[in-house]
Amino acid sequence: MGPHPAVAAIRLAVRRVLHDVLTLAPPPDPSGGPRSPLVLAACSGGADSMALASALAFEAPRLGVRAGGVTVDHGLQEGSDLRAAEVAGRLRALGLDPVEALPVTVGRDGGPEAAARDARYGALDEAAERYGAAAVLLGHTRDDQAETVLLGLARGSGTRSLSGMATASGVGGRYRRPFLGLDRQTARKACMVQSLPVWDDPHNVDPAYTRSRVRHEALPVLEKALGKGVVEALARTAQLSRDDADALDSWAVAVEPSVRDDSGALEVAKLYALPAAVRRRVLRRAAIEAGSPAGSLFARHIEEVDRLITGWRGQRAINLPGRVAVHRHGGRLVLRQG
Repeated sequence: MGPHPAVAAIRLAVRRVLHDVLTLAPPPDPSGGPRSPLVLAACSGGADSMALASALAFEAPRLGVRAGGVTVDHGLQEGSDLRAAEVAGRLRALGLDPVEALPVTVGRDGGPEAAARDARYGALDEAAERYGAAAVLLGHTRDDQAETVLLGLARGSGTRSLSGMATASGVGGRYRRPFLGLDRQTARKACMVQSLPVWDDPHNVDPAYTRSRVRHEALPVLEKALGKGVVEALARTAQLSRDDADALDSWAVAVEPSVRDDSGALEVAKLYALPAAVRRRVLRRAAIEAGSPAGSLFARHIEEVDRLITGWRGQRAINLPGRVAVHRHGGRLVLRQG
């Protein structure tokens, strides 16, 4: 008799990602070079990430992959260090090695959720580099994807924001999300039938956090009004938006050299002739290249710069994050960090 359908689903999802990692990883050197690739599971102790860790522990040895786990202690709750140590113990009990609890200091930039996310990914990046991990698996589900799309809609941030989370992201596609095609209930069921202990983070139900309100208030209202297919439809929207955004990004990359003059300035007439979606991507790329931090550069900033092209009335220079100034002079846009 085979495993429970929920367990089979999470294992299949992880197996597919591991096959992909093996395809991209350099082959072991028979003369004593690199060992088989190491894949880490990032685990908070919640149902999604515990299901992920259990599937990785099961599948990795069968494919000749080394499997480890890391948990991040954000230090935001009393006893968080003890909780992180407990999660690390559960990961070791699954047979993962190496396992480490990573303490971080959460700043304040961008609000509590963004600051915690930045600290978490910084710690995961550092651990991946230190261990030489080929990939870090994250337990985001289809429900998380739906929430991300709703948040993007609320911000009015455009197609890229609506595309949600990618199946692979980070340096060299380091971060992998095997569960984006699975719902949260499947992961929880997989934990239950395997008798895996699960910790429910109180922040996930705290209405002070935007994502918590989307999860427990906004999505249930939408499902009540529109039916149970809302999560699947939002996740499908994410994939379609990602395909469109990828195509437009590629177009912008290809056309950018043709709209620059010999000095590197952007030629207004050539920019004006581009479709707005492509032109704004060229402007965003140029701003980042000039020194504006990508994480602080929002749609409203690019719209202001775009008006130097489409609504020119002799405006002053536009100031962007990172002390980058954009001004129009003699039919050209010049971006310069002050």
